[in-house]
Amino acid sequence: MYNILYSQGGVCASEGFFADGVSAGLKKEGAKDMAFIYSEDECEVASVFTTNKMYAAPIKHFRLMGEFKTNFVLINSKNANAMTGKAGVEDINEVLSNCQSGVKNPIMSSTGVIGVRLPKAKIIEGMKLFDLTKRDSASASKAIMTTDTFAKEVAFKVALDDGSSFNIGAIAKGAGMINPAMATMLCFITTDAKVSKSEMQELLDDVVKTTFNAISVDGDTSTNDTVLVLSNGRSGAYEREAFKEALFKVMHFLALEMVRDGEGATKLVTYKVTGAKDDAEAEIAAKALSDSLLVKTALFGEDPNWGRIASTVGASGVEAYEEKLKISFDNFCVYDRGEILFDAEMEKKCAVVMQHKKFTISCDLGIGEGSFKAYGCDLGHEYVKINADYRT
Repeated sequence: MYNILYSQGGVCASEGFFADGVSAGLKKEGAKDMAFIYSEDECEVASVFTTNKMYAAPIKHFRLMGEFKTNFVLINSKNANAMTGKAGVEDINEVLSNCQSGVKNPIMSSTGVIGVRLPKAKIIEGMKLFDLTKRDSASASKAIMTTDTFAKEVAFKVALDDGSSFNIGAIAKGAGMINPAMATMLCFITTDAKVSKSEMQELLDDVVKTTFNAISVDGDTSTNDTVLVLSNGRSGAYEREAFKEALFKVMHFLALEMVRDGEGATKLVTYKVTGAKDDAEAEIAAKALSDSLLVKTALFGEDPNWGRIASTVGASGVEAYEEKLKISFDNFCVYDRGEILFDAEMEKKCAVVMQHKKFTISCDLGIGEGSFKAYGCDLGHEYVKINADYRT
């Protein structure tokens, strides 16, 4: 058995980790735009990246490194270093060659505008501001934001039955270009658990399916999506199931924070699909609902248009039948296996549900045991405004 408790400190909650954010002049008005994560001990690294075929230079650079341990991650916002070809990787090599002494096999991660070379001089000068003794996870989380309206961090302490314990914490950014393939996002997770690289990678690959790969803001997949898990083993403690649950808690919390912070979003909606032929079909249907522009705009208008829910499920390609489908808004069933329950009174009840900041739309396909939860938000005028002038 084990006990998982919320703690403070984000990526600095784990022993031996340090982080901070600085302003290098990439953003306007002196806003923080560069961050680092540093460990006194070298770390094993597990990773998951975007499925976009046009993946950015930082991901190319990481993959060229082969098998390695690291103790340093450099993160910049405002510039994605994507679609920059070989020059983009060369720019990373030049930047990282200017790291402070004691840094080993540094990693770089970027987010921002696509198709623009890195402002190397500003970044190199900004790196001189790094104080590797700082433990300010909040500052680092602010520095990696783009269109985010709030910083995202979380940490847990895991106490094991034998009296040992380990920590896990993270920072993340993401608000737009979010699609379950992975979502457009950066997430950096640190832990002092003594976990092997292979087991950490296995657990990350599993947990990402029901967290970052289960969310959608706008159905677009970025060039830079990255999740890194760094373990320095400092605690000497580890237990597989405890670590997996703690990793899920970290990633699930941050995934929902990204949806809640979706560009212009006012609703965080859970799409719960049950009764599918299998879990794979439930996942397809749930993600179709979280991606649907018609569903998203109905959410924004607070219109309980259950017909759009039924139509989207039917169009998703999974096995589904009109006479077996059941649709509910929170606890209010509007359609029950061929019977329409959506009268004037029920519409009023569902309209109230849709005024909430969080609610659940459930679809029972009535076929098998398959289930999956996806997460999405509404889509409104502010999203268009933000992305119409994103580069400026």
